[in-house]
Amino acid sequence: MQMNGTTAFADGLEYPATTEELIESHGDRTIELPNGSETVADALGRISSETFETPEDVDLTLQCALSRKAIGRIGYSDRDPAPLGSPYAPDQLSF
Repeated sequence: MQMNGTTAFADGLEYPATTEELIESHGDRTIELPNGSETVADALGRISSETFETPEDVDLTLQCALSRKAIGRIGYSDRDPAPLGSPYAPDQLSF
């Protein structure tokens, strides 16, 4: 997933930086997602307190903390069949 410059603010921060510092300074920044949007504070509020050492740490953490709004089609894969018992498996047909 490309964040389209959303985490560019992380390049200008002083490190180490904590989750609380990021929420305080950039929590109102909006992240546009395929199915809506949320703020940096929304995403970082889902994780425990961390100390970030690099801008890459901030980027990866934000990507991992995003809600289901970041997923295009939940449960969709054009490569693998759905595993047995998956709620996303198609109904079986009997001929």
